[in-house]
Amino acid sequence: MDGSVTVEQHSGRTGRGLGRVLVTVYGILAFAATGRSTFVLVTKFSEAPVAYSLSTLAALVYILATVALALGGRGSWRAVAWAAVSVEAVGVVTVGTLSLLDPAAFGESTVWSRYGQGYGFVPLVLPFVGLWWLWRTRPRSADAFPDAKEAV
Repeated sequence: MDGSVTVEQHSGRTGRGLGRVLVTVYGILAFAATGRSTFVLVTKFSEAPVAYSLSTLAALVYILATVALALGGRGSWRAVAWAAVSVEAVGVVTVGTLSLLDPAAFGESTVWSRYGQGYGFVPLVLPFVGLWWLWRTRPRSADAFPDAKEAV
């Protein structure tokens, strides 16, 4: 290849290349968060309803983000991915900060408590990698790449 950029390289597909790794990590986190939240909702909800509701919300966001990133190049899934990953970023930063300022605020830890410390801080890093990936794979027109018209 002569080094020119083709439109196909910037087709906006989020589930390819590094995106496959991202989707896999989201899927694992969705599975873990769903399992945990289901267990605590069924067995301990009355002990810490806010914490366990937040864990359930996090699990739903991770499921939605996983699907949306896997299908991000199709239809409105890309907008859903942006929304889900943005909600995740705001959630982990907000809950993480509140849980540090007042450890008793939620009664129990959530997926996002202490910035996801219980999950190896993956919940803190993942949304920012996801937002970067969505920006990096954004669809671009052929006009944005003057050489692309000749490469197509």
